[in-house]
Amino acid sequence: MSEESINIGWRAPSNIALVKYWGKRDNQLPENGSLSITLEKSTTTTFLSFCKKGVENRDISLKYYFHNEQVLPFEKKTALLLNKLVSEMSFLSDYELIFHSENNFPHSTGIASSASSMGALALCLVSMEEIITKIKLSKDDFFRRASYIARLGSGSASRSVYGGLVSWGKSESILESSDQYATPFPLHEGSRLKTVMDIILIVSAQEKSVSSSRGHALMNVHPYREARKTQANNNLTEITQAIRNDDYQSIASIAENEALSLHALLMTSGSDGLLLKPNTLNIIEEIKRFRERSGLDLFFTIDAGPNVHLIYYLDQRDQVLEFVNQTLSQYCEEGKWIDDQIGNGPQLLTTPVTN
Repeated sequence: MSEESINIGWRAPSNIALVKYWGKRDNQLPENGSLSITLEKSTTTTFLSFCKKGVENRDISLKYYFHNEQVLPFEKKTALLLNKLVSEMSFLSDYELIFHSENNFPHSTGIASSASSMGALALCLVSMEEIITKIKLSKDDFFRRASYIARLGSGSASRSVYGGLVSWGKSESILESSDQYATPFPLHEGSRLKTVMDIILIVSAQEKSVSSSRGHALMNVHPYREARKTQANNNLTEITQAIRNDDYQSIASIAENEALSLHALLMTSGSDGLLLKPNTLNIIEEIKRFRERSGLDLFFTIDAGPNVHLIYYLDQRDQVLEFVNQTLSQYCEEGKWIDDQIGNGPQLLTTPVTN
Protein backbone atom coordinates (compact mmCIF):
# COMPACT_ATOMS: atom_id res chain seq x y z
CA MET A 1 0.00 0.00 0.00
CA SER A 2 1.19 3.53 -0.69
CA GLU A 3 1.95 6.18 1.87
CA GLU A 4 -1.46 7.64 1.04
CA SER A 5 -3.22 4.62 2.53
CA ILE A 6 -5.89 5.22 5.12
CA ASN A 7 -6.30 2.75 7.96
CA ILE A 8 -9.47 1.93 9.88
CA GLY A 9 -9.88 -0.57 12.69
CA TRP A 10 -12.94 -1.97 14.50
CA ARG A 11 -13.40 -4.68 17.09
CA ALA A 12 -16.82 -6.34 16.96
CA PRO A 13 -18.28 -8.86 19.40
CA SER A 14 -19.79 -12.24 18.85
CA ASN A 15 -23.37 -12.74 19.99
CA ILE A 16 -25.38 -15.66 21.24
CA ALA A 17 -29.03 -15.90 20.20
CA LEU A 18 -31.69 -16.81 22.74
CA VAL A 19 -34.28 -17.03 19.95
CA LYS A 20 -32.53 -18.35 16.86
CA TYR A 21 -32.61 -17.06 13.32
CA TRP A 22 -32.76 -20.19 11.17
CA GLY A 23 -33.81 -20.11 7.56
CA LYS A 24 -33.63 -17.14 5.22
CA ARG A 25 -35.33 -15.76 2.14
CA ASP A 26 -34.59 -13.30 -0.66
CA ASN A 27 -31.44 -11.27 0.02
CA GLN A 28 -30.38 -12.48 3.46
CA LEU A 29 -33.73 -11.74 5.10
CA PRO A 30 -34.77 -13.86 8.08
CA GLU A 31 -37.64 -16.32 8.08
CA ASN A 32 -38.29 -15.39 11.70
CA GLY A 33 -37.33 -12.78 14.27
CA SER A 34 -34.45 -13.39 16.69
CA LEU A 35 -33.05 -12.03 19.94
CA SER A 36 -29.43 -12.21 21.07
CA ILE A 37 -27.02 -11.29 23.83
CA THR A 38 -23.93 -9.36 22.70
CA LEU A 39 -20.77 -10.78 24.27
CA GLU A 40 -17.95 -8.71 25.72
CA LYS A 41 -14.74 -10.72 25.32
CA SER A 42 -15.32 -13.00 22.29
CA THR A 43 -14.44 -10.64 19.46
CA THR A 44 -13.05 -10.20 15.97
CA THR A 45 -10.62 -7.37 15.28
CA THR A 46 -10.44 -6.13 11.69
CA PHE A 47 -8.24 -3.44 10.14
CA LEU A 48 -8.96 -2.08 6.67
CA SER A 49 -6.29 -0.26 4.67
CA PHE A 50 -7.27 1.35 1.40
CA CYS A 51 -5.71 3.55 -1.28
CA LYS A 52 -6.53 4.57 -4.82
CA LYS A 53 -5.88 1.96 -7.50
CA GLY A 54 -2.92 2.45 -9.78
CA VAL A 55 -4.95 1.32 -12.80
CA GLU A 56 -8.51 2.04 -13.85
CA ASN A 57 -10.93 -0.89 -13.82
CA ARG A 58 -14.25 -1.65 -12.16
CA ASP A 59 -13.22 -4.91 -10.53
CA ILE A 60 -13.14 -5.27 -6.76
CA SER A 61 -9.50 -5.42 -5.64
CA LEU A 62 -8.94 -6.94 -2.21
CA LYS A 63 -6.77 -9.15 -0.08
CA TYR A 64 -7.93 -10.73 3.17
CA TYR A 65 -5.53 -11.85 5.88
CA PHE A 66 -6.65 -13.88 8.88
CA HIS A 67 -4.06 -14.04 11.67
CA ASN A 68 -1.52 -12.68 9.16
CA GLU A 69 -2.16 -15.44 6.59
CA GLN A 70 -3.98 -14.83 3.33
CA VAL A 71 -7.12 -17.01 3.49
CA LEU A 72 -8.76 -17.46 0.11
CA PRO A 73 -12.16 -18.73 1.35
CA PHE A 74 -12.53 -15.62 3.57
CA GLU A 75 -11.32 -13.47 0.68
CA LYS A 76 -13.93 -15.00 -1.61
CA LYS A 77 -16.72 -14.45 0.92
CA THR A 78 -15.66 -10.82 1.38
CA ALA A 79 -15.55 -10.31 -2.40
CA LEU A 80 -19.11 -11.63 -2.66
CA LEU A 81 -20.25 -9.08 -0.09
CA LEU A 82 -18.43 -6.18 -1.75
CA ASN A 83 -19.88 -7.06 -5.14
CA LYS A 84 -23.35 -6.96 -3.59
CA LEU A 85 -22.57 -3.50 -2.22
CA VAL A 86 -20.90 -1.89 -5.21
CA SER A 87 -24.20 -0.72 -6.69
CA GLU A 88 -24.73 1.54 -3.64
CA MET A 89 -21.08 2.03 -2.64
CA SER A 90 -19.59 2.57 -6.08
CA PHE A 91 -16.31 3.87 -4.62
CA LEU A 92 -15.39 0.32 -3.57
CA SER A 93 -14.16 -0.45 -7.08
CA ASP A 94 -11.88 2.62 -7.07
CA TYR A 95 -9.62 1.39 -4.26
CA GLU A 96 -7.25 -1.39 -3.33
CA LEU A 97 -8.55 -2.91 -0.11
CA ILE A 98 -6.54 -4.96 2.39
CA PHE A 99 -8.22 -6.52 5.41
CA HIS A 100 -6.32 -7.89 8.40
CA SER A 101 -8.54 -9.81 10.79
CA GLU A 102 -8.15 -12.00 13.85
CA ASN A 103 -10.38 -13.75 16.35
CA ASN A 104 -9.69 -14.38 20.01
CA PHE A 105 -11.85 -17.54 19.93
CA PRO A 106 -12.16 -20.56 17.57
CA HIS A 107 -13.89 -19.85 14.26
CA SER A 108 -16.45 -22.06 12.46
CA THR A 109 -17.29 -24.00 15.63
CA GLY A 110 -20.70 -22.55 16.45
CA ILE A 111 -19.62 -19.49 18.46
CA ALA A 112 -20.84 -16.99 15.83
CA SER A 113 -17.44 -16.07 14.40
CA SER A 114 -19.09 -15.03 11.14
CA ALA A 115 -21.23 -12.57 13.12
CA SER A 116 -18.28 -10.83 14.74
CA SER A 117 -16.10 -10.92 11.62
CA MET A 118 -18.77 -9.55 9.28
CA GLY A 119 -19.79 -7.05 11.94
CA ALA A 120 -16.24 -5.70 12.19
CA LEU A 121 -15.86 -5.64 8.42
CA ALA A 122 -19.15 -3.76 7.95
CA LEU A 123 -18.15 -1.15 10.51
CA CYS A 124 -14.89 -0.59 8.64
CA LEU A 125 -16.79 -0.15 5.38
CA VAL A 126 -19.16 2.44 6.85
CA SER A 127 -16.19 4.36 8.28
CA MET A 128 -14.61 4.22 4.84
CA GLU A 129 -17.84 5.47 3.27
CA GLU A 130 -17.87 8.48 5.59
CA ILE A 131 -14.30 9.32 4.59
CA ILE A 132 -14.84 8.94 0.84
CA THR A 133 -18.20 10.71 0.68
CA LYS A 134 -17.34 13.27 3.37
CA ILE A 135 -20.82 12.71 4.83
CA LYS A 136 -20.82 12.22 8.59
CA LEU A 137 -23.68 10.02 9.77
CA SER A 138 -25.46 10.36 13.09
CA LYS A 139 -24.60 7.63 15.60
CA ASP A 140 -27.95 5.89 15.06
CA ASP A 141 -27.65 6.05 11.27
CA PHE A 142 -24.02 4.85 11.36
CA PHE A 143 -24.78 1.67 13.28
CA ARG A 144 -28.03 1.01 11.40
CA ARG A 145 -26.06 1.29 8.15
CA ALA A 146 -23.39 -1.07 9.51
CA SER A 147 -26.06 -3.53 10.65
CA TYR A 148 -27.64 -3.53 7.21
CA ILE A 149 -24.27 -4.17 5.50
CA ALA A 150 -23.27 -6.85 8.02
CA ARG A 151 -26.58 -8.61 7.41
CA LEU A 152 -25.74 -8.98 3.71
CA GLY A 153 -22.60 -10.89 4.69
CA SER A 154 -24.02 -12.94 7.56
CA GLY A 155 -27.51 -12.60 8.95
CA SER A 156 -26.54 -12.87 12.61
CA ALA A 157 -23.80 -10.28 12.03
CA SER A 158 -26.52 -7.64 11.88
CA ARG A 159 -26.80 -8.02 15.68
CA SER A 160 -23.04 -7.74 16.35
CA VAL A 161 -22.85 -3.98 15.78
CA TYR A 162 -24.80 -3.30 18.99
CA GLY A 163 -24.32 -4.04 22.67
CA GLY A 164 -26.69 -5.56 25.19
CA LEU A 165 -29.76 -7.42 23.96
CA VAL A 166 -30.42 -7.07 20.23
CA SER A 167 -33.32 -8.09 18.01
CA TRP A 168 -33.36 -8.75 14.29
CA GLY A 169 -36.40 -9.55 12.17
CA LYS A 170 -39.77 -7.84 12.06
CA SER A 171 -41.89 -8.69 15.10
CA GLU A 172 -45.07 -7.16 16.46
CA SER A 173 -43.69 -7.64 19.97
CA ILE A 174 -40.68 -5.36 19.37
CA LEU A 175 -41.10 -1.74 18.32
CA GLU A 176 -38.93 -0.54 15.40
CA SER A 177 -37.84 -4.13 14.63
CA SER A 178 -36.90 -4.78 11.02
CA ASP A 179 -35.85 -7.52 8.63
CA GLN A 180 -33.32 -5.13 7.05
CA TYR A 181 -31.19 -4.44 10.13
CA ALA A 182 -31.00 -5.19 13.83
CA THR A 183 -32.22 -2.97 16.66
CA PRO A 184 -31.14 -2.73 20.32
CA PHE A 185 -33.66 -4.20 22.74
CA PRO A 186 -33.88 -1.90 25.78
CA LEU A 187 -33.79 -3.28 29.32
CA HIS A 188 -35.37 -1.47 32.23
CA GLU A 189 -33.12 0.01 34.90
CA GLY A 190 -33.31 -2.86 37.38
CA SER A 191 -33.21 -5.75 34.90
CA ARG A 192 -31.00 -8.59 36.06
CA LEU A 193 -30.16 -9.31 32.44
CA LYS A 194 -27.78 -6.34 32.57
CA THR A 195 -25.55 -8.60 34.67
CA VAL A 196 -25.87 -11.73 32.53
CA MET A 197 -22.74 -13.89 32.19
CA ASP A 198 -21.80 -16.53 29.63
CA ILE A 199 -19.36 -19.40 30.02
CA ILE A 200 -18.62 -20.98 26.64
CA LEU A 201 -17.72 -24.63 27.12
CA ILE A 202 -15.45 -25.73 24.25
CA VAL A 203 -16.47 -29.31 23.51
CA SER A 204 -14.66 -29.15 20.17
CA ALA A 205 -12.62 -26.45 18.45
CA GLN A 206 -12.76 -28.32 15.13
CA GLU A 207 -14.56 -26.76 12.18
CA LYS A 208 -18.14 -28.03 12.06
CA SER A 209 -19.28 -30.36 9.28
CA VAL A 210 -22.25 -28.21 8.20
CA SER A 211 -21.72 -24.49 7.75
CA SER A 212 -24.41 -22.11 8.92
CA SER A 213 -24.96 -20.97 5.33
CA ARG A 214 -25.63 -24.53 4.23
CA GLY A 215 -27.85 -25.15 7.26
CA HIS A 216 -29.97 -22.12 6.37
CA ALA A 217 -30.23 -23.30 2.76
CA LEU A 218 -31.42 -26.72 3.85
CA MET A 219 -34.36 -25.06 5.60
CA ASN A 220 -35.78 -24.08 2.20
CA VAL A 221 -36.89 -27.68 1.62
CA HIS A 222 -37.29 -28.75 5.24
CA PRO A 223 -40.64 -30.44 5.99
CA TYR A 224 -40.91 -28.51 9.28
CA ARG A 225 -40.12 -25.10 7.78
CA GLU A 226 -43.50 -23.47 8.38
CA ALA A 227 -43.89 -25.00 11.83
CA ARG A 228 -40.45 -23.64 12.76
CA LYS A 229 -41.40 -20.11 11.71
CA THR A 230 -44.51 -20.29 13.90
CA GLN A 231 -42.57 -21.72 16.84
CA ALA A 232 -39.80 -19.13 16.63
CA ASN A 233 -42.16 -16.17 16.35
CA ASN A 234 -44.21 -17.44 19.29
CA ASN A 235 -41.03 -17.93 21.33
CA LEU A 236 -39.89 -14.41 20.47
CA THR A 237 -43.19 -12.93 21.65
CA GLU A 238 -43.07 -14.95 24.86
CA ILE A 239 -39.43 -14.26 25.70
CA THR A 240 -39.77 -10.51 25.19
CA GLN A 241 -42.71 -10.52 27.57
CA ALA A 242 -40.75 -12.62 30.06
CA ILE A 243 -37.84 -10.16 29.89
CA ARG A 244 -40.15 -7.22 30.57
CA ASN A 245 -41.69 -9.11 33.50
CA ASP A 246 -38.32 -10.28 34.95
CA ASP A 247 -39.55 -13.87 34.54
CA TYR A 248 -36.16 -15.57 34.49
CA GLN A 249 -37.49 -19.13 34.60
CA SER A 250 -39.49 -18.53 31.42
CA ILE A 251 -36.46 -16.95 29.75
CA ALA A 252 -34.46 -20.08 30.58
CA SER A 253 -37.15 -22.45 29.35
CA ILE A 254 -37.63 -20.65 26.03
CA ALA A 255 -33.90 -20.32 25.36
CA GLU A 256 -33.30 -24.02 25.96
CA ASN A 257 -36.26 -24.94 23.77
CA GLU A 258 -34.78 -22.80 20.99
CA ALA A 259 -31.35 -24.43 21.27
CA LEU A 260 -32.73 -27.96 21.11
CA SER A 261 -35.14 -27.05 18.30
CA LEU A 262 -32.25 -25.71 16.24
CA HIS A 263 -30.39 -29.00 16.53
CA ALA A 264 -33.53 -31.02 15.86
CA LEU A 265 -33.85 -29.09 12.60
CA LEU A 266 -30.19 -29.73 11.77
CA MET A 267 -30.49 -33.45 12.48
CA THR A 268 -33.58 -33.74 10.29
CA SER A 269 -32.01 -31.74 7.46
CA GLY A 270 -29.51 -34.37 6.36
CA SER A 271 -27.21 -37.19 7.38
CA ASP A 272 -24.40 -34.81 8.37
CA GLY A 273 -26.63 -32.55 10.49
CA LEU A 274 -25.67 -34.13 13.81
CA LEU A 275 -23.34 -31.49 15.23
CA LEU A 276 -23.80 -32.35 18.90
CA LYS A 277 -21.10 -34.46 20.53
CA PRO A 278 -21.44 -36.92 23.43
CA ASN A 279 -19.88 -34.36 25.76
CA THR A 280 -22.39 -31.73 24.60
CA LEU A 281 -25.13 -33.96 26.00
CA ASN A 282 -23.12 -34.71 29.13
CA ILE A 283 -22.81 -30.98 29.80
CA ILE A 284 -26.53 -30.40 29.25
CA GLU A 285 -27.44 -33.17 31.70
CA GLU A 286 -24.97 -31.85 34.29
CA ILE A 287 -26.44 -28.34 33.99
CA LYS A 288 -29.97 -29.66 34.48
CA ARG A 289 -28.94 -31.63 37.58
CA PHE A 290 -27.02 -28.69 39.03
CA ARG A 291 -29.93 -26.33 38.45
CA GLU A 292 -32.37 -28.66 40.17
CA ARG A 293 -29.98 -29.12 43.08
CA SER A 294 -29.01 -25.45 43.48
CA GLY A 295 -32.23 -23.68 42.52
CA LEU A 296 -30.28 -21.16 40.42
CA ASP A 297 -31.74 -19.45 37.34
CA LEU A 298 -28.96 -20.50 34.99
CA PHE A 299 -29.61 -22.18 31.64
CA PHE A 300 -27.87 -23.41 28.50
CA THR A 301 -28.03 -22.52 24.86
CA ILE A 302 -26.17 -23.77 21.79
CA ASP A 303 -25.58 -22.30 18.36
CA ALA A 304 -25.04 -24.42 15.25
CA GLY A 305 -22.13 -26.40 16.66
CA PRO A 306 -21.21 -28.66 19.60
CA ASN A 307 -20.15 -26.01 22.12
CA VAL A 308 -22.42 -25.05 25.00
CA HIS A 309 -23.10 -21.60 26.42
CA LEU A 310 -23.88 -21.64 30.14
CA ILE A 311 -25.88 -18.47 30.81
CA TYR A 312 -26.14 -17.23 34.39
CA TYR A 313 -26.19 -14.01 36.42
CA LEU A 314 -23.41 -12.17 38.23
CA ASP A 315 -24.87 -12.85 41.68
CA GLN A 316 -24.49 -16.61 40.98
CA ARG A 317 -20.87 -16.38 39.87
CA ASP A 318 -19.07 -18.08 42.77
CA GLN A 319 -21.31 -21.15 42.71
CA VAL A 320 -21.20 -21.39 38.92
CA LEU A 321 -17.41 -21.12 38.64
CA GLU A 322 -17.01 -23.88 41.20
CA PHE A 323 -19.45 -26.03 39.21
CA VAL A 324 -17.60 -25.39 35.96
CA ASN A 325 -14.17 -26.10 37.42
CA GLN A 326 -15.18 -29.19 39.34
CA THR A 327 -17.70 -30.75 36.95
CA LEU A 328 -18.08 -29.27 33.49
CA SER A 329 -14.44 -28.70 32.57
CA GLN A 330 -13.88 -32.47 32.31
CA TYR A 331 -16.16 -32.52 29.26
CA CYS A 332 -14.32 -29.68 27.50
CA GLU A 333 -11.58 -30.22 24.93
CA GLU A 334 -8.33 -29.93 26.90
CA GLY A 335 -10.44 -28.50 29.73
CA LYS A 336 -10.90 -25.22 27.83
CA TRP A 337 -13.74 -22.78 28.36
CA ILE A 338 -14.25 -19.05 27.80
CA ASP A 339 -15.37 -16.72 30.58
CA ASP A 340 -17.58 -14.06 29.00
CA GLN A 341 -20.47 -11.70 29.77
CA ILE A 342 -22.94 -9.29 28.22
CA GLY A 343 -21.07 -6.56 26.36
CA ASN A 344 -21.41 -2.93 25.33
CA GLY A 345 -20.88 -3.44 21.61
CA PRO A 346 -18.10 -2.72 19.10
CA GLN A 347 -15.07 -0.47 19.52
CA LEU A 348 -13.41 1.88 17.05
CA LEU A 349 -9.68 1.19 17.19
CA THR A 350 -8.35 3.94 14.94
CA THR A 351 -9.37 7.49 14.15
CA PRO A 352 -8.80 7.89 10.40
CA VAL A 353 -7.16 11.06 9.12
CA THR A 354 -9.46 12.53 6.48
CA ASN A 355 -7.37 15.35 5.06
